Amino acid sequence: MIYFFYCLAGFVSGIFGGLGMGGGTLLIPILTIFLDFDQKLSQGINLLSFLIMAIFSIYIHYRHGYIVTKNIWPIIFFGVLFSILGALLMSFLPSKILRIGFGVFLIVLSIVEFAKVLKK
Repeated sequence: MIYFFYCLAGFVSGIFGGLGMGGGTLLIPILTIFLDFDQKLSQGINLLSFLIMAIFSIYIHYRHGYIVTKNIWPIIFFGVLFSILGALLMSFLPSKILRIGFGVFLIVLSIVEFAKVLKK
């Protein structure tokens, strides 16, 4: 039965990741809430799976002309820089704080997206 949930987590995060919507937004809650994984472990699993899914997604999106490479280097530079800083920060914070922070992030994201729908 547990393998069903592993497959479900991979399926859901893969679909959303492939759509460019961030599979980790669903993968991390599935791992922490339903499979009782530690927050840090869930984030690590998410990052590893993201790398693999991103390679295929980038190739497909680029092949169809959905990726514009103009001015991409500053985005890559600062993305890598702040990923390193975030990973270092994460290593010092307890899992409970990370879990609360991620929950607040999801709530804010939900409110923003809901407001966009109401505005239209």
